[in-house]
Amino acid sequence: MSRTDYFHDPTAPPANSIKVAVSALVQDEEGRILLIRRTDNGKYSIPGGGLEAGETVTQAVVREVQEETGIDVRVTELIGVFSDPDHIIAYDDGEVRQEFSICFHAKPIGGTPRQSTESSEVLWVAPDELPERDIHPSIRLRIRKGLEDPSTPYFT
Repeated sequence: MSRTDYFHDPTAPPANSIKVAVSALVQDEEGRILLIRRTDNGKYSIPGGGLEAGETVTQAVVREVQEETGIDVRVTELIGVFSDPDHIIAYDDGEVRQEFSICFHAKPIGGTPRQSTESSEVLWVAPDELPERDIHPSIRLRIRKGLEDPSTPYFT
């Protein structure tokens, strides 16, 4: 399924749903950030996805990172809650979702990077190489907040 992201765009369609999503800023021992290239929009992103019934948000993070990247992680702390009503995600099935993502720090504990149906590329990127990547502004915000002082979670 393809998607179109609208960010502070007056031409965005009105949202017709909200779904709890999670995402993770995963950094290795060298400080590199785990990124995927999304198959639904071609942009680079930190891994993440929707919370499923019967799981906690941290279980969802672990599952989503593993599914999208092949990397096993341990969730370490909260970065923030991202719920900008001006970030709209329109899917080709008619769903138009308002952003709602809880973002966490996570440490890699195993696994081997691999692509999935949701990721055409999985790579570790140094923070100073991020400007070279096509990353949506909402994901850049999550990364930026994750690299700042973690003592105060971000929220909108």
